[in-house]
Amino acid sequence: MQEGIEKEMLARAKALLSDGTVNRVIGWKKGLFGYDVTPGVFSTAEELDGSFLYNEFCGANLSKYLIAQSRKEGKILAFLKPCDTYSFNQLVKEHRILRDHVYVVGVPCMDFRDVPEGGTLEDARPEERCSVCKSTKHAAFDELIGGDGEVRENTRFEKVAELESMSPEARYEFWRGELSRCIRCNACRNVCPACSCELCVFDNPDSGIAQKAAADSFEENMFHIIRAFHVAGRCTDCGECSRVCPQRIPLHLLNRKFIKDINEIYGEYQAGADTESKAPLNRFSTDDAEPSVVYARSETARAPKGE
Repeated sequence: MQEGIEKEMLARAKALLSDGTVNRVIGWKKGLFGYDVTPGVFSTAEELDGSFLYNEFCGANLSKYLIAQSRKEGKILAFLKPCDTYSFNQLVKEHRILRDHVYVVGVPCMDFRDVPEGGTLEDARPEERCSVCKSTKHAAFDELIGGDGEVRENTRFEKVAELESMSPEARYEFWRGELSRCIRCNACRNVCPACSCELCVFDNPDSGIAQKAAADSFEENMFHIIRAFHVAGRCTDCGECSRVCPQRIPLHLLNRKFIKDINEIYGEYQAGADTESKAPLNRFSTDDAEPSVVYARSETARAPKGE
């Protein structure tokens, strides 16, 4: 199936380039090793033949690259997996991607794998986000290759619930252990589709905190917690933050905590499911939750089962 899909993608890309529908293609590009796959932009059939591929190591979400690419001359063909299309829709909604400048071809996902830092092909393991996949259905496309999937029942909030049931002290120790490994490489921020500011405070040399390792444990905690707050209500749970982290910190759990809270307090909401609706945190009603509701939920989560 994988080889057939790749051939169909390749043929469609060449056809759309040839008839002038698009003048370039964004997909995945061969690296030095079989697992060393990176996003790539192709302008000719020869370039496509030389290095285009689609396999189980093509987990990278291409949507963020379209912020810049959609502002270039002409239209770009983007091959988007189901999870990518949620991020794509969210960025269209925020006017970060110019929708008319992108031709979206939805492609089926597969059980994506990645290789730990310094590992080899034999060390490849399934990506966590695939094991708890929320949807194989595309949220946006101009045409599809390989058909569409469906929104799935999933267990992606199980670990969040487990953390909620811990005592504050145990939960604090869990996150201190995880976040203490952070080397502040900013890979999570750079890859995150929801982090789309043109000028970030962490790139500002006058801020005093630009591109530096955390001075203490407080800074280690706050960098990631504040970033999670920043994307709350906009995170599509694409899992890119955890995928690229060289220290294997489960950053997606912070974002899933916010998603779970929003679902329980304001009602089920999936960022990027469409381009029209407003996120719960972007609107106000007299029925909005009061702080007492949040405190009551916290006590319930920590209560022993059966009480």
